[in-house]
Amino acid sequence: MSTSVYKKVGIASAIMMASVFLSRVAGLMREMVIAYAGGAKGEVDAYQVAFVIPEILNHMLASGFLSVTFIPIFSRYLAHDREEEGWRAFSIIMTCFGSLMIVMIAVTFMFSRTLIAWLAPGLENPELVQSAVKMTRIIIPAQFFFFAGGLLMAVQFAREKFFIPALAPLIYNAGIILGGIILGPRLHMEGFSWGVLAGAFIGNFMIQLWGAAKAGMRFSLSFQFNHPDLKKYILLTLPLMFGLTMTFSTEIFLKFFGSYLPEGGIAALNYGLRIMLILVAFFGQAVGVASFPFMARMAAENRLEEMNQLLNTALRYLALLIPFSVFIMVLRQEAVMILFQRGQFDAAATQMTSRILIFLMIGAVAFGAQTVVIRGYYAVQDTFFPTLYATIAVIASIPVYVLGMRQMGANGLALAVSLSAMFQVALLYSVWNRRTSNAGSAQVYLFFGKLVLISIPMGFFLEWIRKLLCAMTPLSGFAGSLVICVSIGLLFTIIFISCGYLFRIHEISDLIYRFFPGLRKKRIE
Repeated sequence: MSTSVYKKVGIASAIMMASVFLSRVAGLMREMVIAYAGGAKGEVDAYQVAFVIPEILNHMLASGFLSVTFIPIFSRYLAHDREEEGWRAFSIIMTCFGSLMIVMIAVTFMFSRTLIAWLAPGLENPELVQSAVKMTRIIIPAQFFFFAGGLLMAVQFAREKFFIPALAPLIYNAGIILGGIILGPRLHMEGFSWGVLAGAFIGNFMIQLWGAAKAGMRFSLSFQFNHPDLKKYILLTLPLMFGLTMTFSTEIFLKFFGSYLPEGGIAALNYGLRIMLILVAFFGQAVGVASFPFMARMAAENRLEEMNQLLNTALRYLALLIPFSVFIMVLRQEAVMILFQRGQFDAAATQMTSRILIFLMIGAVAFGAQTVVIRGYYAVQDTFFPTLYATIAVIASIPVYVLGMRQMGANGLALAVSLSAMFQVALLYSVWNRRTSNAGSAQVYLFFGKLVLISIPMGFFLEWIRKLLCAMTPLSGFAGSLVICVSIGLLFTIIFISCGYLFRIHEISDLIYRFFPGLRKKRIE
């Protein structure tokens, strides 16, 4: 693969890494505001349940997959200098699917109460049910802005323009935070729901409309239902509409099974999940989103071997999630206390969330790896088989969710999330390797195993040091947790860098050099 492509992927990854990481930080700030306002209590459960129907609606029209389904279609036209036909396909898909989204919004708005009773059957408190229905109806219209914005971002990605799409999650989260701060004192959790709607309109629609226009967008209403590109798009999208992906199934199952937990269970699971996803976003999602347009171009040009090289390289870097996950496990209680324990979020909520976090972090690397592996399939315009495999894996994991909930409560649901994620990504990657004769896959497996063997003893050692510090530190509460986090963090950094040199893990040194480029220059000198 040429150096110029690696350089482009690196630049795109840096932009998306910054965006995704900052959006996760903003998302974490959002959760901090929610935790302050509602703690881990029933009203926050109702707020989380209010997202179930919008998430299903979003999934049914594959709004979250627009980049991976539309980019290959649009990129093919760009590669063959037929840009005008590409914009015609864009207009047809936007018109037809946008109209369908509006109809579905209206239907789900009317039947939201019945749908919530089906999707969160354990939620029995009438006040919480009423609150969930009201907030659902506020959030549902935002799905049109997510759909339209996703398509607008897809054309920018195809043009290798990443900056303006990178703003979408930041503005969206800012809208939720401001909604809670401004409207929360009067409307409570409902204020956050209005923030969702405003953030989606501004960040995912209006700003992206401007970005697509700068990329040369040409749009006109077109209901050409017989157009071959619309048919192709439908064939690509149908499996995604009806399949159960990792992220979608996690969000739905946590709320479905979580509705049977005592009040606050869904809220605590969500807080733990958000912490885990920050780490996943920093390593995984950014690399997956940024590398996909290049994988799609390689696939279009039948350079499958080079695409596998890029995919394997990305997975090796994502394996660095393993030691970082162990690090978060060690600092589970301190992290939750520093982030959330204030306002309505008390010590009991900290204990519950920190225990959940241990089991969620087990599957962090699987969530990160999935963002890259799944895009290998999408790059070759195969959405059916990965969705089929993922759906089979999700269905097979249902007994694990049931058993986990019955035996371990919220902790069991968190463990089920991790086990399900690991099974899904292992299945997808093994099938991909057989289908494409991926020669480098064995080295990827060995590298993952190597980091697991390094991380386990490191985790036990850091946990031992943490207990010593807890006994020795005269400070308590926020200050004591901060001292422990800084101390363990410095020790982890030393061990992490030392392992990179001792075991010749160049991915670790490359990661250090990306953050501290001056070190590379000094070493060369």
